[in-house]
Amino acid sequence: MITVKNADAALKDYYLDAVSGQLNGGISPFFNAIEKSAENVCGKDVKIAVARGFTGNIIAGAEDGDLPDPFSNRYACISLPLKNLYGAVEISDKALRASRASSGAFVNLLNAEMEALIAGAKSNFGRMLFGDGSGKLCTIKKKISDKEYGVDCAKEYFRGMQVDVYSVAGALAYGGAGMFVAKVNTAAGTVTFDRDITDAIVNGAIYVHASKGGELTGLGALFDGETLYGYNKADEPYFAPRKTDAGGVLTETALSDVLDAAEENYDSKINMILCSFATRKKIAALVDANRRVVNTIDARTGYGAVTVNDVPVYADKYCPDDRILFLNTDDFTLCQLCDWEWLEDEDGRILKQIPGKAAYGATLVKYAELVCRKPCGQAMLYNFTSGETDGE
Repeated sequence: MITVKNADAALKDYYLDAVSGQLNGGISPFFNAIEKSAENVCGKDVKIAVARGFTGNIIAGAEDGDLPDPFSNRYACISLPLKNLYGAVEISDKALRASRASSGAFVNLLNAEMEALIAGAKSNFGRMLFGDGSGKLCTIKKKISDKEYGVDCAKEYFRGMQVDVYSVAGALAYGGAGMFVAKVNTAAGTVTFDRDITDAIVNGAIYVHASKGGELTGLGALFDGETLYGYNKADEPYFAPRKTDAGGVLTETALSDVLDAAEENYDSKINMILCSFATRKKIAALVDANRRVVNTIDARTGYGAVTVNDVPVYADKYCPDDRILFLNTDDFTLCQLCDWEWLEDEDGRILKQIPGKAAYGATLVKYAELVCRKPCGQAMLYNFTSGETDGE
């Protein structure tokens, strides 16, 4: 007979490996390519020392001349707290009792919950890789009704998301906590909530529910903003990726120039180009015009890609349309205290009754942070969306 104890054992013994495998292998090409390691985790923080600028002291001296003085490497310390990532499953007591006499019905019940958990975790993790750590989805630009608002970025994947809405002053709007996005009109640039918001929220923002300021320090933080890892980019060029203006027109020369500049100026071997699906079509058309389009499967990522100068170009729905990112994935590490694990109580139980509800819940946890050890070795090309591609 199926019981809570049986369900608990199934989650622990059979489902954890399957869930971890799917979450670690199919999020995105970028995620697949970067290192995952616990090596630089110290307690609850990530600490990495990086040598910035020229390092070492080698001279060509005279046979009887003085030996070189020791060279003091200019080290910088990257220190960040691990981010807390959670995923939850819930099984009602009624559903559990209904499947007591049928192991097949019980398996179907758990499978459905696991599939929903995996889908949600993949989506949120993939989005966080391109975020700035704030959890912000978009800025509210205008009010259409108490439920419908115009935003600066309306993405189809917002539909069904649980969000928090903040006013321009940064305060949580009345009734704006934990609401759901009911509709998204990408053409009109609007989102519709599942309930009214009567507070003034124009010029405010929409954040992922309960995630404000707590997400991974993703590629958005790397390329946007004035600081990174606590360092001012203007004062510390090592922490400032190269950003190149395409001048309104996307050309193959512009793409090649970014690749060359990264290697020439920063000794960085770019091995991945990331962009939106619309931008990848432009790049594919560009290289196809020169009869050099190549579709391959990258062994590191398991994804097919168009290439530019033998560097694969990947499309990701979470990459903004206004930029092309040039990355050396060897410089990135997902520092993690542990892989995905179930949260257990003192008795080792995973599935526990939710207080005040006739249901049982289990929580999947991961403590991690994304770190780039050489920000200056990454690059971005922007200002090309208003122009046409140039086949040269």
